[in-house]
This record gives sequence, structure tokens and C-alpha cells, in this order.
Amino acid sequence: MKRYLKNMNALSIEEIKKLNESKVCVIGCGGLGGYVIEMLGRIGIGYITAIDGDVFDETNLNRQLMSHTKNIGMGKAEEAKKRMKLVNPHIHIEAVKAMVDESNIISLIEDHDVVVDALDSIKTRFVVQSSTSKLNIPMVHGAIGGFYGQVTTIFPYDNTLDFIYSKDNREDKGIEKELGNPSFTPPLIASIEVAEVVKILLNRGELLRRKVLYIDVMNNSFDLVDFDY
Repeated sequence: MKRYLKNMNALSIEEIKKLNESKVCVIGCGGLGGYVIEMLGRIGIGYITAIDGDVFDETNLNRQLMSHTKNIGMGKAEEAKKRMKLVNPHIHIEAVKAMVDESNIISLIEDHDVVVDALDSIKTRFVVQSSTSKLNIPMVHGAIGGFYGQVTTIFPYDNTLDFIYSKDNREDKGIEKELGNPSFTPPLIASIEVAEVVKILLNRGELLRRKVLYIDVMNNSFDLVDFDY
């Protein structure tokens, strides 16, 4: 328990134990996902499934926490597992080298308490939203691009992504392709996603449910938009 001593002014011993007993699935182990996995592991989420079918390349080095010059060409999910064994060997990391789609997502995310969207594909995000609703699992969505990011928490059948993305751009990869991502945007958005996960698991605080937090660090703008539905 000494490992979690610095959590104890914010979390009770019972809450820390609750996190230790929780299962979280992170889809995407790149810019957002790497930081999400790191923070979940450090706070003591007991079981983390890390899903990503991609491998690291040199362009990931500017922002992806799990990447370094010695693991270029290696699988992102497997490398996340290796890192977390060093960071917190007391938790279980399940590394899944796969790209999520309609054919495999149900089997991959079932039996988890929360699913975290750390994807860069809008189309796949809708697959996740639909599947988490079917399984009655809350989902935390995050997206980044340039100096911008957004976070929302989606409970089953909230369908919040339907209000964020128009029907015309649901096949797109998102604004990351156009705006790129500097090193500071992924950890910023990932930290808010992790905070939402912890609040869901502990049933504490005000969630970003049916609302979206839009962040523009270029102009120091943090806008909270409510969806009245």
C-alpha cells in the first residue's frame, strides 16, 4: 500500500482497493493511449487491457510516451505491457495486438468496467460507442489535434458522438491528420480521460456526461458544452 501513499489524501483506502479490483480497456496505445495506460497503472487500476494492432515508427517519438529509439518497429500494445511491468508489476496488463472493428470488439471489451477511446479514427469510435452500449459499459472519449482536444464520458445509449460528429465526416480520421500533434496535447487530454475513468469507478464527482470539454491551449480556452437531450 506504500506505493499508493500519495493518493491517500485524494482517495480513501477503500477507494484504492476498488481501483485495484477494476478492469479498464484502453483502445489505442499511441499518443493518448500511452499516457492513459501509464496513469491508470500508476493510480492502481488492477487490470488493464491495452489494444493496438500498430507498431511504433520514428514519427511517434515526438509525443507517444511508450515509444523510444530502441523499440521502433515493435508492437505498441506489447511495449505498453513491458513498460507497465516496470512501473507497477502488481497490476495485470493484457496486451492485444489487433485493430478493433465490428467483428472483434464485443469479445475484446466485454467484462470490463470502463472502455477508454484513445483512437484516431472517427469511424472506429462509433463502433466502440455502439458496442459499449450493447454491453452496458461506460465509455470515455478523447480526441486531439494540434493545440486542441476534447473529452466526454458516454454512458450506454447516450450516443454523444452523434452530436459531436456530423454524418458527413464519420469516415474521416479526424483533425489530427491535418493539424498534427505536439508533445503536450496527448498528456493533457489523457489526464482528463483518466480522471473521468476514476470518477466512474468510484461513483464520485461530476462527470463529463452529456457534455463535451473542448480545450484550445493556443488561446487558453476551456469550453464546456452541454448537450440538452
